[in-house]
Amino acid sequence: MKKIRIGGGAGYSGDRIEPALEIMKKGDLDYIIFECLAERTIALAQQQKLADPDKGFNELLEYRMEKVLPICTEKKIKVITNMGAANPVSGARLVKDIAVLLGIKNLKIAAVLGDDIFSVIDDYKDFTTLEYGNKLSEINGQIISANVYLGAEGIQQALQNGADIVITGRVTDPSLVIGPLLYEFGWEIDDYDLLGKATLAGHLLECGAQVTGGYFAEPGYKDVPDLWNVGFPIGEVYENGDIIITKLTGAGGKVTTGTVKEQILYEIHDPSNYMTPDVNADFSQVTVKEIEPDKVLITGATGREKSGYYKTSIGYKDCYIVEAEISYGGSGAFEKAKLACDIVEKRIRHTDLSFQELKIDYIGVNSLFFSSAPDLSGKGSSCNEVRLRVAGRTKLKEEGIMIGNEVEALYTNGPAGGGGVRINVNEIVSIASILIPIKDIETHVIFEEV
Repeated sequence: MKKIRIGGGAGYSGDRIEPALEIMKKGDLDYIIFECLAERTIALAQQQKLADPDKGFNELLEYRMEKVLPICTEKKIKVITNMGAANPVSGARLVKDIAVLLGIKNLKIAAVLGDDIFSVIDDYKDFTTLEYGNKLSEINGQIISANVYLGAEGIQQALQNGADIVITGRVTDPSLVIGPLLYEFGWEIDDYDLLGKATLAGHLLECGAQVTGGYFAEPGYKDVPDLWNVGFPIGEVYENGDIIITKLTGAGGKVTTGTVKEQILYEIHDPSNYMTPDVNADFSQVTVKEIEPDKVLITGATGREKSGYYKTSIGYKDCYIVEAEISYGGSGAFEKAKLACDIVEKRIRHTDLSFQELKIDYIGVNSLFFSSAPDLSGKGSSCNEVRLRVAGRTKLKEEGIMIGNEVEALYTNGPAGGGGVRINVNEIVSIASILIPIKDIETHVIFEEV
């Protein structure tokens, strides 16, 4: 039975490159995917593109491709990635330029387009947002991006036309794997049973080292060997949709039924109805079996007809977040931090600073579990170091700066012994989502050749 081997080369935009290069060199791969796009990531990339129309792709695209192109050319490995972000066209041109500089020839690079609908977003202003239940027109902030979650058809089309490197914008993460499976096995685009299996394969590979022990590790409870050198996953996918997940021998991490099960459930709201633009996948009857050390067989996924809608991610300028911190150490550290908290709160009220939210906590004491943190009254002397954190949400940048200034003023305005002030004020791009009909979207592919 025909099979192909696909490597998971990245789980997020800034992931390591070394484990990806290792599986390319030693993993006998046919394909490698680099999943590098999140909802806020593409909104921020759109801001970069507005400032410079030649930018807007993943900032590590050049760094990665300089290392990847020689190996993929030598080993005949095809690369599928969403590092095109807001600008797949410029990303494809950059890859072409890198290939020319490296002396690489006979390379065909595809850019998959159609996800960016920012120019027509006003046509959908009366659509209801999934997060808030209000109309898109009621969002209180400037919309800066609108990207549809495309499926695998554009990737399939690129491969059918001879692409060696496929660069997309916003596609669903599993589609990076579904595309090559459709192309290699000749599956029909409406064979939802096989598409459900392909979606599971993509979901297992899309997060890189999570399935090889990275996100699984809990010291003393779920120990993972050599996590500092964790290997990236390799998926062996068969024509009938069976999946084997493994890793390189000698790489750190591990592949077990436990690591695989955790990744199957990761970010899945309903395992029996995982809605994607390709298929409504059903993972509820999946069977996971270890067949060898670090080799797990996964079967039983299926799927149903897709919904007929594309989820569309809308990025908008929402607010500013200020984070200001100061440390107190030694005798009375916790009492000093509490006094500093009281000073900052009263100063903010006294100066009538405007904010939407304000949270003050003690890192190492209650910063993660604020509402359920233990009462430390009378026990403060046992804390010999405390870091006070003041976080505020403001509409104007100037208001955030002023809140940060009140923390910095603690240096000389008490209590004694404060140090290590850090202040950041960042503009926040938030996300809202709508569903639009598939019929509204046209996917197309352009090519660059060396």
